[in-house]
Amino acid sequence: MFACLICLALSTSLCASESTRPNVVFIMADDLGWGDVGFHGGIASTPNLDRLAEHGIELTHHYVAPVCSPTRTGLLTGRCWSRFGVTTPTNTLAIPHSTLTLPRLLSDAGYETCLIGKWHLGSLPKWGPNHFGFDHSYGSLAGGVSPWSHGYKQGPYRPTWHRNETLVSESGHVTDLLTREAVQWINKRSEKPFFLYLPYTAVHLPLREPDEWVSRVSDSVEGPVERHYLASIMHLDNAVGKIVRALEATELLDNTIVIFTSDNGGSTAENNDLRYPDDDYPNGALPGRNHPLRGKKGDVYEGGIRVPSIVSCPKPFSPRKEDTPVQIIDWLPTVASFAEVKIGESKSVDGFDLSDLLLHQRKIPDRLIYTVGPNWRSVSLRDRRWKLIQHQKGGFVVRELYDLINDSQERHDIASQHPEVVSRLRLNLVEVAKSDRDSVVDLGTE
Repeated sequence: MFACLICLALSTSLCASESTRPNVVFIMADDLGWGDVGFHGGIASTPNLDRLAEHGIELTHHYVAPVCSPTRTGLLTGRCWSRFGVTTPTNTLAIPHSTLTLPRLLSDAGYETCLIGKWHLGSLPKWGPNHFGFDHSYGSLAGGVSPWSHGYKQGPYRPTWHRNETLVSESGHVTDLLTREAVQWINKRSEKPFFLYLPYTAVHLPLREPDEWVSRVSDSVEGPVERHYLASIMHLDNAVGKIVRALEATELLDNTIVIFTSDNGGSTAENNDLRYPDDDYPNGALPGRNHPLRGKKGDVYEGGIRVPSIVSCPKPFSPRKEDTPVQIIDWLPTVASFAEVKIGESKSVDGFDLSDLLLHQRKIPDRLIYTVGPNWRSVSLRDRRWKLIQHQKGGFVVRELYDLINDSQERHDIASQHPEVVSRLRLNLVEVAKSDRDSVVDLGTE
């Protein structure tokens, strides 16, 4: 039943009336790498995600930012995160309060909007998600949290667990709390269409999973961090299954678009980060897997920015792997199109509407995928074939060029062999970067 419902067809009259305008559930994992999932050969069992990938559209070239807050900025605004000067994890206000956001756009059009999970676009209540178009919010105002005590790093943003921007204290594992809240919210839905944004903290450090999930990891896996990491992936996969089953049980699945992705590539940082409240975490590096892609979280190489991504639409499209390069900024105009919401004539959206690509397999025009890494130390620009990477190193600019059609693992820098391509992409890069920092928050006026 689960698989059959996932692949029901999405009619072209999907938005004909309020009752048929689609619901949207956008699930975002945290630091989940390309090779971490079962449908990419991962070690952890991910049967629920595997079903979504099998019966939905797998976006095989879905790009995000190299780290978390920039990706979240891109999703909610439809703009390159660099327009707001956001290139690193951000606890101060990331985007001006007046910014066009996806939840605000949908709320104004009659949607109920909800965020359950990690915000990290301003880690104080006065900068929280309810100020940006969400009717209901719950989870972490800041970034990743201790999984059992739900605190952020040392400092003013440590108290972070909230409901509707009021700090609360609860017991339980973070993945279970978020899933429970989401299922309860789904069960209480009215007749209005809804947008549920569900950014989990799994598999972000620090990890300490319930014994129930660690015990499911194969005995052949010995390292404690690796065991908790694989358990976290399986726990997350189970949570996705619970969300889908809740939609099925409430007869909402037929008219709900489910999108799954990660905010960046897998991490290899130390799990037991002592800045977080002590929940007795195992010591050791995270085994984030981005294989066969090069790089990791924080990099503009493919392993840092190309992540597992699935779209599951109810009603007619053919399940498939879609290799068109797309980016996190595309979801605002795409979801708006599904909901028949007009964005208006605004310079403020960089993303492309993917609805025709998803529904009718009509290719979108060729365009450039622009990625800014932490603190602008590295940036990249790719077209259908070529990818230029520009690094700032010791006051010098170093450029690399890769042919992604023939070298998807970025093993061979061929910049010296194709100076004309480097020159063209350099000029493109200068042009696309002209709008950077045009919407930086002035905290003195916000």
